[in-house]
Amino acid sequence: MTIREKIERMEQETLSPYATLSIHTKGREREEEPCDIRPVFQRDRDRILHSKAFRRLKNKTQVFLTPKGDHYRTRLSHTLEVSQNARTIAKALRLNEDLVEAIALGHDLGHTPFGHAGEYVLDSLCEDGFRHNEQSVRIVEKLEKNGEGLNLTWEVKDGILNHQTRTTPHTLEGRIVRLSDKIAYINHDIDDAIRAQIMVKEDIPKELCRTLGYTTRERLDTLIHNIITNSIGRDDIRMSKEVEEAMHELRRFMFQHVYKNPIAKGEEDKARKLLKQLYYHYLEHLDLIPEKYTRMLEEGEKKDRIVCDYISGMTDQYAITKFEEYFLPQAWQVDGY
Repeated sequence: MTIREKIERMEQETLSPYATLSIHTKGREREEEPCDIRPVFQRDRDRILHSKAFRRLKNKTQVFLTPKGDHYRTRLSHTLEVSQNARTIAKALRLNEDLVEAIALGHDLGHTPFGHAGEYVLDSLCEDGFRHNEQSVRIVEKLEKNGEGLNLTWEVKDGILNHQTRTTPHTLEGRIVRLSDKIAYINHDIDDAIRAQIMVKEDIPKELCRTLGYTTRERLDTLIHNIITNSIGRDDIRMSKEVEEAMHELRRFMFQHVYKNPIAKGEEDKARKLLKQLYYHYLEHLDLIPEKYTRMLEEGEKKDRIVCDYISGMTDQYAITKFEEYFLPQAWQVDGY
């Protein structure tokens, strides 16, 4: 018996009857020889962790565009906080922690430079629209590894695709990540907003503090415990009505005071114009886009989709560098003296 088979047997013996077992996966698009050590979801987690798209998240905006300071969240640190929250919940509920972690690490791979501002720009320009969750799936299915994709399991891709509010994952593990995403960004964005002096903790409505807690630590503790308490022994992931309503109200508060704050978002108009100019420039100069993207034209992909693929993969600084290269005059250089 291989190590993988022993782990799979351990899952059957110890995980909840509602857990998604590795041996019950719906599989991959391309069949592969099983690993002798890692079950399928652990293998998916590793593939995402080693992908180029994952590494680029470290230089992509979470809320504050290219902030000056080492302690503001980036898209990567957000992803890691989502993963930690989700793993805590999954472990307590005896659900599949490998599946949860794989979904969490992959859920934001498709995010654009400059956060949601970039997403809105590409969505308005691309004929078929642009949504970061769908782009995340496109990355793992097609764009990574020079067009081969990561060949992930159906369950991981389902969780990545459906991590947003308007959709629902088919596994409990995916539903944990969907909630953990909100829990993470609401709380760490409060922390970053206070650090940026956009708000002070006393601005948070007192009735929400009494329900959820007065500090980030207290709120995380309340929300995670509430999910575990209300989901244990059930074929569902849920919160109590009171706490869920308080969380949604806190999210609305953040939209009003931070996500739409003119100080916090003052540079977004520049970012939108920058990406728009890059989009039209690449549309007219496809030769500037790497061949691994343009060869998809032969497979029937539209030009605007390929341009979106390339731009959405950029980090904030790389997009700025390309804009400067194409649209700002460069110093004249002559060899010799």
